[in-house]
Amino acid sequence: MESRDGEEEIERVIQAVVDNVHWQMSSDRKTMALKQLQGHMWRAAYEKGCVKGEFFADVVPAVRKWRERGMKVYVYSSGSVEAQKLLFGNSTEGDILELLDGHFDTRIGSKVDSESYQRIASSIGCSTNNILFLTDVTREADAAEEVDVHVAIVIRPGNAGLTDDEKSYYRLITSFNELFLPSST
Repeated sequence: MESRDGEEEIERVIQAVVDNVHWQMSSDRKTMALKQLQGHMWRAAYEKGCVKGEFFADVVPAVRKWRERGMKVYVYSSGSVEAQKLLFGNSTEGDILELLDGHFDTRIGSKVDSESYQRIASSIGCSTNNILFLTDVTREADAAEEVDVHVAIVIRPGNAGLTDDEKSYYRLITSFNELFLPSST
C-alpha cells in the first residue's frame, strides 16, 4: 500500500512541475530555470535530428553579405547561449555558427534594461552607437536606444502588432535586405 501512495505522490509532484512549466511558458516568463529546462529539451531534440532551426529566407544571405563586408554579427536572445548555438548549429541551412561572432543571453542582463546593451558594447569592445540592434519588441528597442544603440523593428508574421505611434517612431523593416549598412573595413 505504501508503494502505491509513494507512486501517487510522485505523479502529483510531476504534474505540479508540468503545470508550473506550462504556466511560465504561457506567461512568457524568462526564468533561468525554465530556460535551462528548455535547453535540455532542445539539445535532445536537435541531437536526434527531430528539430532544425528555421530562418526567414532573407536572413542567412543577408548575414553572409554583412560578414563578407567585414561586419561582426552577434545574437542577443532571451534564449540561452546553449539554445542559440543549437539553433544556429542545426539549422535547415546547415551549421551556420561561423556566421556569428558571439552570443548573449539574459545573463548579461534583461533585454528591457539599457545597461545590458552597454555591457554588450563593452564586452565586444565597441561604442554603443556602432551597434545596430534588430528586435520585434518595442520595450527592448527603447532600452537599446537609451544608450545610443541604433535600432530597427523587424516586422514578421506572428509578431505583436505596433501602435500607430510606434509605427511612425521606429525604423521598421520587413526583410534584412532592407538594411543598407556601411562597410566596417
